[in-house]
Amino acid sequence: MAPRRSPIFPFQRWLGAQRRQRLRLWLTLVRRELEAQYQGSVLGNAWPLLNQLSQLLIYTFIFSIILKSRPALASLGDSTMGYGLWLFCGLLPWIAFTNGFSRAATAVIRQPNLVKKVVFPLNLLPLVDPGVAMVESAFGTLALLVATAIAGVNLQGALWLPLLWLPQFLLTAGLAYLLAGLTVYLRDIPQVVGVSLNLWFYLTPIVYPLSLIPEPWRGLLLTVNPMAQLVELYRGVLFEQQFQGGLWLKFTAIAVILFWLGRRCFQRLQPGFADIL
Repeated sequence: MAPRRSPIFPFQRWLGAQRRQRLRLWLTLVRRELEAQYQGSVLGNAWPLLNQLSQLLIYTFIFSIILKSRPALASLGDSTMGYGLWLFCGLLPWIAFTNGFSRAATAVIRQPNLVKKVVFPLNLLPLVDPGVAMVESAFGTLALLVATAIAGVNLQGALWLPLLWLPQFLLTAGLAYLLAGLTVYLRDIPQVVGVSLNLWFYLTPIVYPLSLIPEPWRGLLLTVNPMAQLVELYRGVLFEQQFQGGLWLKFTAIAVILFWLGRRCFQRLQPGFADIL
């Protein structure tokens, strides 16, 4: 008798057989995508971390050294290294978020052969790129934790990070579903996303602290911009050892609602994919 295979994650035993099968298929697709992106390259899976570090160096050089606009941080001081760690903490969730749903905008049109297979679960395709982005972000998060520990910052608050990852994935997946479905019908969507992200980046307190925003606008920004909420949650747990429960609930609610709306939209558009592709 063949030995019984243990589930990949402990919670799989609570899932039905069909959902376990789809979870394994999704993990396989994520792994294949990771392997395909860097197949044949010398550095392989080190490239995501190098890309993250390159953006960190550029923004640190511009805002800390040239413009000298780095803020004084309670736990890190006003040094260039302190600003770099603080900036990297904001860049990591932003990069994972934007890479995840912007790549996923073309997830369906990149796989026309799978779309025409009746038995293939198409609702997995938009989830592959967010999964890849989360894995790539894990390398940067590990590097950030190591550097933060070397800088002498207490890492006790890092224990709260797993509570941020699930709503972060749901938020990314919700937009991925929405854009992947719309791009089948409107091929301009990826270009619109690229332009919109430039504006969204500077409306999110990543290179500047939230305290620089005037008080009347600060509350509005934290209400309508989920990425501002996520960045503040990351920095709160890592540098202030403070988990902002109210802000987390607000962010999680937005993520769940957007995930439901995006998936619902994808399901409504899905019947016409095969005809168009």
